[in-house]
Parts: sequence; C-alpha cells; structure tokens
Amino acid sequence: MANYERTQAYREKLRHGEFDLGWMQPASEWGVKATPSKRGLTLNDINIGSYGVIPATVPEARCFAPRGADFHPAEMPNMGYSLNTSAEAWAENLGTLYEEAVARQWSSTRDIPWHTLQPLSKDLEHAMCQLCTFFTEVEFIAGDVPGWWLSQVNNAYHETKLFMATQIMDEARHLEVFRKRALANGGGLGKCPPEVEEGLKYIFDLRSFPQMLARLHLFGEGRVLTLFRLGELIAQNEVEKTIFRLCAQDEARHLAFGCLQLRYLIDQDPDRIEEIHEALDIAEQRVLELGATPEQVEPLLILLGGGVDKMQEGMEKFAFIRKKTVQEYLQRCHSIGLDRYERCRLKEAKEITLL
Repeated sequence: MANYERTQAYREKLRHGEFDLGWMQPASEWGVKATPSKRGLTLNDINIGSYGVIPATVPEARCFAPRGADFHPAEMPNMGYSLNTSAEAWAENLGTLYEEAVARQWSSTRDIPWHTLQPLSKDLEHAMCQLCTFFTEVEFIAGDVPGWWLSQVNNAYHETKLFMATQIMDEARHLEVFRKRALANGGGLGKCPPEVEEGLKYIFDLRSFPQMLARLHLFGEGRVLTLFRLGELIAQNEVEKTIFRLCAQDEARHLAFGCLQLRYLIDQDPDRIEEIHEALDIAEQRVLELGATPEQVEPLLILLGGGVDKMQEGMEKFAFIRKKTVQEYLQRCHSIGLDRYERCRLKEAKEITLL
C-alpha cells in the first residue's frame, strides 16, 4: 500500500531544503546502452540484460510498473490483471511484429485514390455497399474485443499490449475505410441482419484469452484475410483494389499475432489444446448455422459474377473461394500444432457461408 507517512515526511524535508535522491540508486540494472539496428532503435534492441528477461509467471506484480523497474510488489496496488503467465500472454517475435505494424500504418484519407472513383451500375454499387456494411460490422468487433483483453495483460508482457494497441488502430481504420467507400459513390450503407450480430456476439462470451485468439484471429481474421487477398475478384476499380490490398496486409499481421500466441501456448502448455478446439468447434458451428443470409451471400455473388444477371457465374467463383478459405484455415491450424482435419465441420459442408 502507498505510504502516506512517507510522503508527509518528505514534504517536511522539502520545506527545510532537504532532498532524498534515493531513487538514483535503484535495484534495477543501470548502465544499459542499447545499440540501434539498421531500422532504428527497436523493441528487440532494448531487450538486453535483465530488461530482456521474460518472466514465465508474474505471481505477485499486478501493477503498472514496467518490466525491469525497481518496485516492491507487496506495496503496489492490484490492477486486476488476469493474464499473468508468458504461456498465455506472450510469444516470440511479437516485438518484430509490432515494429512492422507501426512502420506500415496507412491513411484511408490519403492513401486511397478516391479521386479516381467512377459510378458503377446500380446492382454493383448496391452489392459493394452491402459488402462494405458487413465488413464495417466485422471491424467493430475486431477492435472492441482486443480492446477489452488488452486491459487484462500484465505489463510484464508489454510486447503483447503494444501489438494489440496497433490492431485496435488497424481495425478502426478498416471500419473507417469501408464506411467511406459505402458513402463515396452514390450508394449508402446497407442492411444489417440479426444473424450476423448473433454470429459475432458470442466472441465476447469466450472464457479465455486463447479462446478469443482462436475464434477472432485464427478463425475470423483468417477468413477475412482470404477474402481481402482475393480482392482482385471482388473489386470493380482501383479504389476497391487498394482498399482490399491495404486491409489484407493488416489482417495478415493480426492473424500472425494470433498464430504466434497460440503456437507458443501449445508448446508451453499442451493441456490447453482442447480449450482451443472447443472455441473453434463453436465458431464452425455458428458459421454453418448463421453464415448464409441474402445480405451476406448475394452481394458477393453479384460482385464475383459482374452483375445481378451473372450471379450463377459468381456462384462458381464463390465455390473456389470457399474451398480455399477452408484449406487455408486447416493449414493454419496445422502450422500452430493443432490438428483439426478430422474434427473440422466445414470441410465437407456444401452450404454457402461467409461469416
């Protein structure tokens, strides 16, 4: 607890012109001089000496004090962090991923060639605006959920907290850019079906950080990334191609973050594998139950086919996208040490799903 007698005594010393200067002799490591790399002074560059030691667990410290600082845990207030082990709240290479995120920030105001946007046919504009409405809904939750979990990560694992902060900014920018596209070319926002909301809502109810990473990053961000990477098939102009390309580079980082975290957890604590499977079981079932609505599917078919009169052609392209989405999802699961091939509920499904 804070020592108010200490602060009062210090005030008295100040009144008499006396100083303490005890803070100039901390128990923390002194004399550290980090050397900048070619990119500048990165997070990895300053992870030297005791400051680069990642604690496997933080049993007592639940305060704001940064890793490596001099403090007495028993004297500090408890900030209620629930993620206090490296297995659950840290992973290798997050510092590098954070540096990439900072370096590759872009502006939806400046970096999209809005001045080149030309009118589309009514059906294509309706379809693009409806798809943008869907993506805006998705980006809301993709920022909200990490924002809540960010407050649960112990400050000893600041690399995780820093990257999650960049993800929240990325998702805000995605929300912004899809809203702008919907309102920039004579259209407007479309319909928001309750099935989409129900399909996303349960992410807030997941009982653990790894389950959130599995559902939001490994499953959700991965599926969205596949769509963004196929933007050449969906986009009708350079504006939309640029939007999908820039959003895809961000989503790739978010997916990498989730995969790094889950791979590290599985390596450190294999007993948590079933917990991750459980979240993915629910995610796949939700997609099968709620992932096919006219508002989700038909705009994509129109854009893929090239018009409302070519939706059947769009169906054929969608079948390719769906197969690719499931294949990439299973490959990602395998890459982190998670075998879902026999357990996956999507690989044999014939339904058109998007969520």
